[in-house]
Amino acid sequence: MRRWDTLLDGYIAWCETCGLKPETLRTRQMQLERLGSWLKRRRPRIALEDVDSTLLVQFIKQRTAFHAKSTVSGVVSTLRLMGEHLVREGVWLKNPMRWIRGPRLDWMRRPPRRIGREDLTRLWDAAQKFREEHMRHLSVAMLALLYSTGLRRGEIARLNMEDWMGDQRLLRIDGRKTGQERQVPVSDAVWRCLEAYLTHRHNKLEKLGRLEERSLFIGRQGQRVSGQSLGVWVHRLAQMAQVPLVSLHQFRHSCASDLLESGVSLPQVQQILGHAAITSTVRYLQIADPSRKEAIAKHPINEFLENHPVEERRAA
Repeated sequence: MRRWDTLLDGYIAWCETCGLKPETLRTRQMQLERLGSWLKRRRPRIALEDVDSTLLVQFIKQRTAFHAKSTVSGVVSTLRLMGEHLVREGVWLKNPMRWIRGPRLDWMRRPPRRIGREDLTRLWDAAQKFREEHMRHLSVAMLALLYSTGLRRGEIARLNMEDWMGDQRLLRIDGRKTGQERQVPVSDAVWRCLEAYLTHRHNKLEKLGRLEERSLFIGRQGQRVSGQSLGVWVHRLAQMAQVPLVSLHQFRHSCASDLLESGVSLPQVQQILGHAAITSTVRYLQIADPSRKEAIAKHPINEFLENHPVEERRAA
């Protein structure tokens, strides 16, 4: 097959210039390498210019057999984007993937998973058990920020010192995910956690001779805490606390649902989380909706049971 590997390298390089996350780039490259290997094994051999929608549908069926709809949708989306690149490179006159639609996903079907109060307490206690002062204050600060603001993994990893406006108790969050920058307020308690961490951050960088480091959160060697290392750290913390943590995103789910349960309005939660559309915030009403509890409290069954109490029978 003509120039597939070269074309793939060119597409991944183009994606890098668009500012995509390394995790996204690796996923796309893996999917497209599978397609390339599958096409190269075809007999009789087929030229890349002759690949059509029928052939691509066969690959999608084999690749996604017994997989979830979200996996199918991701594969279709990746192939569609690669098809547009091949059109730009003059390999295809038209993108055959443009008319192939993935399965319709219902994000409301599965409620978001949150972290219970007891598990949060265990995580907090585990974070305070680190012997090294820098790691202890770093753990407490990031844990407080994850739960109080619901920041995404990448948003925390990209924070710089200039993004922390301590005098105003505000964090400036870049708009790489949503295309719109936002400012998130922090409570007095979280402010104290961050300020205590910053003192130890300065001492650590001064000791290492790296005072020029801009990142807000740094590791043991004074390097920026990446999104991947943040995930590893949280899962290690969960193991120490014996908490069945499924993903780092659960802190975001917990932040949103607990805010709603506390009576914060839906638009305010949307602004804090940085959702581009309020439909993304509405899904948290499945697990946290005070109005539903109030509604069920007004159900006629309550009055009926008060007037007709169930008599308890004593065992003979």
